[in-house]
Amino acid sequence: MTQAPRLFSRGSWAEARRVADVLRKETIGGALLLLGTVIALVWANSPWSGRYDALVAYEVGPAALHLDLSLGTWAADGLLAIFFFVAGLELKREFVAGDLRDPRRAAVPVAAAVGGVVVPALCYVVLNLGGALKGWAIPTATDIAFALAVLAVVGRFLPSALRTFLLTLAVVDDLLAILIIAVFYTAQLSIIPLLAALAPLGLFTVLVQRRVRSWWLLLPLAFTAWALVHASGVHATVAGVLLGFAVPVLRRDGAEGHGLAEHFEHRFRPLSAGIAVPIFAFFAAGVTVGGLDGLRSALTDPIALGIMAGLIVGKPIGIVLATWLTARFTRARIDTGLTWVDVTGLAMLGGIGFTVSLLIGELAFGTGSESDDHVKVAVLLGSLAAALLATVVLRMRNRTYRQLHAAEQVDRDNDNIPDVYQH
Repeated sequence: MTQAPRLFSRGSWAEARRVADVLRKETIGGALLLLGTVIALVWANSPWSGRYDALVAYEVGPAALHLDLSLGTWAADGLLAIFFFVAGLELKREFVAGDLRDPRRAAVPVAAAVGGVVVPALCYVVLNLGGALKGWAIPTATDIAFALAVLAVVGRFLPSALRTFLLTLAVVDDLLAILIIAVFYTAQLSIIPLLAALAPLGLFTVLVQRRVRSWWLLLPLAFTAWALVHASGVHATVAGVLLGFAVPVLRRDGAEGHGLAEHFEHRFRPLSAGIAVPIFAFFAAGVTVGGLDGLRSALTDPIALGIMAGLIVGKPIGIVLATWLTARFTRARIDTGLTWVDVTGLAMLGGIGFTVSLLIGELAFGTGSESDDHVKVAVLLGSLAAALLATVVLRMRNRTYRQLHAAEQVDRDNDNIPDVYQH
């Protein structure tokens, strides 16, 4: 008799150890992201708000190359390309060499990510019928750093399988978001620069496939590909994903050990989590609320209501529903010790949409517009509400998580591999 598949069953020890390392780095990045956000909000609502606006709008870069961009644009188009480069590396590694190379394990987080995109978008559309529908994608993204920072505080003992699920869900979610940006938020497309970008991208691919690591070769090619994609009208962060997908995961000799993708991920994840995302948050989150009247105006805007409904209601429903349907279709049972309450808590964490949500808001309504300000207020409040709700749900199960976590630490044979990963 075939044993029924298990949802959120424990993966390999190597994968659990790698995910724990990723979570530590992203948690630090989440704290820095929050710091950048607070500084931006305080500055933008202080008597010196004009200096903040001037800093965001300050242009720097070579005009001859059409790269005389504002600091805010450099943060959104340039620094976030590093973030998506790391996301591309992470997802490729998961599906080529990680536990998700098994289609049965991959189906759950992928389906959950799709559900977490579709349902929030529908929530936004329902509340904005006949209005500003171009903001439909804003509540679809999950912020990795922010969500993991919250998880580090309220879910320190969460089982490794649930941590892996959240990380993979967030990565797939963000890559779906970048696909949406490329398809739906490209206003004007210039074919020649886009085709020209294939040359440096192709040469970059050839070099990394030959396991070349020389930064003085790869970095100029990556920057050239990024600049040409930016000139084409496609959002430049798409270049980051394509460059990440080009990097090989496995070693050429087939031996075990770190491949080039994992090598690059170790190098660039601290740069992404600790510098790129916090700086973007600093330049993107500074919205002048305007006191209670300004807050009331923002929260009565259908755009803001649609975003908050998508993050607080749509995300959890979409993720849980998609996961449940996958379980029904595959006849899978949730792993021993876990319940659907745990899935709901993680799904609420998925409602923390920050970095990519702010980016899509700027693309949809224009940086500095009144609607963009309302987007920022809605994303901040919606993400905060999602974090608080997730905290309540996950704290209810903290005793169970402690027991499961303790079981995952037992190593009776002292071989530095917990026994549950061997038996």
